[in-house]
Amino acid sequence: MLVARGLTKEYKSGTQHLTVLDHVSFDVPAGAFVSIVGPSGSGKTTLLGLLAGLDTPSQGSVSLDGVDLNTLDEDARAKLRGEKVGFVFQSFQLIPTLTALENVQVPLELSGTGTVREAATRATDLLTRVGLGDRIHHFPQQLSGGEQQRVALARAFVNDPRILFADEPTGNLDGTTGERIVELLQELNRERGCTIVLVTHDPALAARTQRTIRLRDGVIVEDVFHTATHQHAPA
Repeated sequence: MLVARGLTKEYKSGTQHLTVLDHVSFDVPAGAFVSIVGPSGSGKTTLLGLLAGLDTPSQGSVSLDGVDLNTLDEDARAKLRGEKVGFVFQSFQLIPTLTALENVQVPLELSGTGTVREAATRATDLLTRVGLGDRIHHFPQQLSGGEQQRVALARAFVNDPRILFADEPTGNLDGTTGERIVELLQELNRERGCTIVLVTHDPALAARTQRTIRLRDGVIVEDVFHTATHQHAPA
């Protein structure tokens, strides 16, 4: 599903030269549930953006479901994301002037999938599944942080993405709400076979995934499988 080869991301500011990622390589098979961990500044969010095609590497390549992102222009990458990728931002990125239902419908409307009624039905079903069936007509400012996060998750899944990227999906949530989000991710991973790659600071959440990739100073320092059927992978 995902092949990263020699991913490097560098920034220049005047005479300063900063390497955020340094020749990162790994594969993620379809249906996997992978966490990326590491201290602040280790390159986690940058890596997630490159894998999702939200940014382009200075060097290296990403293949997403058999498509080399380096061969696509910005419009083609956006089209690919609309068809195959879900992304949950740490800050939710909900549209404040739209209700929960309308926010979840946006990807369906942009892709032209089905009728307006079908889009509303699917969005309502997903919001009900995440426990917000009675909040679908509320605006983001009328929802708690945990409720907004669940709207963002429903939106990310509404197009049945082949792969979901999530940046600190429980980072701003209380323990009970965070646990519910983790269970939802696991459930959707199992039921829909969606590949999930998430960034987290939470070691307990990382331990719930099938595999943890640890970054430090822009390089992979550890790559561990948590299930008994896998062996430890070399860093």
